[in-house]
Amino acid sequence: MFATYLIGLREGLEATLVVSILVAFLVKSQRRDRLPQVWAGVGLAVVLSVVFGWLIEYTSTSLLARSEDRELFEAVTSVAAVVFVTWMIFWMRKAARTIAGELRGKLTEALAVGSLAVAGMAFLAVIREGLETALIFYSAAQSAAGGTGAGALLSLAGGVATAVVIGFLLYRSALKINLSKFFTWTGALLILVAAGILKYGVHDFQEAGVLPGLNNQAFDISSTLDPNAWYGALLAGMFNITAAPTVLETIAWVAFAVPVLVLFLRKPAAPARPAAPAAPPATAAAPEPTPAAAAAPEPTPAADAATTPAEPAEPAATEASTDTAPQRA
Repeated sequence: MFATYLIGLREGLEATLVVSILVAFLVKSQRRDRLPQVWAGVGLAVVLSVVFGWLIEYTSTSLLARSEDRELFEAVTSVAAVVFVTWMIFWMRKAARTIAGELRGKLTEALAVGSLAVAGMAFLAVIREGLETALIFYSAAQSAAGGTGAGALLSLAGGVATAVVIGFLLYRSALKINLSKFFTWTGALLILVAAGILKYGVHDFQEAGVLPGLNNQAFDISSTLDPNAWYGALLAGMFNITAAPTVLETIAWVAFAVPVLVLFLRKPAAPARPAAPAAPPATAAAPEPTPAAAAAPEPTPAADAATTPAEPAEPAATEASTDTAPQRA
């Protein structure tokens, strides 16, 4: 159940942060009259997310009669959930520093258009999180307990409620947490959860007959990892780590978890510094003017006309001729 709580907390906090940024911008801009449109967009996004989650569950339990079709449907939704959660984790890490400014800019444009644009802006900002939450929750609950029961729904609701409280306290500045570390730790845990969902999806593909090797076990540690013990239930519920997985399940779990964790936890490369301007081509240094040359009078205009125009004088020669002007006076 902790996996579904973590999903609700992570996705709920992302949506809460988006809403708090929009609300704070309207309040500071003295545009409280647009708050009802924001809440209308948020409410519509929440309703559609719940309907989407119900539709997934209804399709699996009522529309699909054969067990093979249900297994295949659950496998496809599991793979889709893994894709969404992976994209969401990396996107949030990249956009965390700029999301506030981007949302303010889009909301400013929406305010210039009208009320429907403001509601649509809030709706689009929240619906993505809601649809991801419904899909990931369904897949995680299926892989953890074989069904979305009341306990899984309560865990998800608890995570979302916690996220709302944290977001409200952040909005009121009563709570200050390091969001970068928070999203890093929860992102790493969700990668392991996604690996378990992918492992469950592979198992469903095997049960549906799409992939072979349903009876080829990679290992059996039932004597060490008791599935009925609390730690066995925790590992199975969080990361879908079981005592007797198949070979393909194990390969899928390791092949996803290890490289994605390495990429996610690797520090982003520092921005490259601008290249230094290319040095001018080396030229022979002009000899410094002698005192006698410096004191020599400038050529007359007639002499200038009779000679071929020379290249611009070096800075040193220019300074020297400037210094001799008072002597000619």
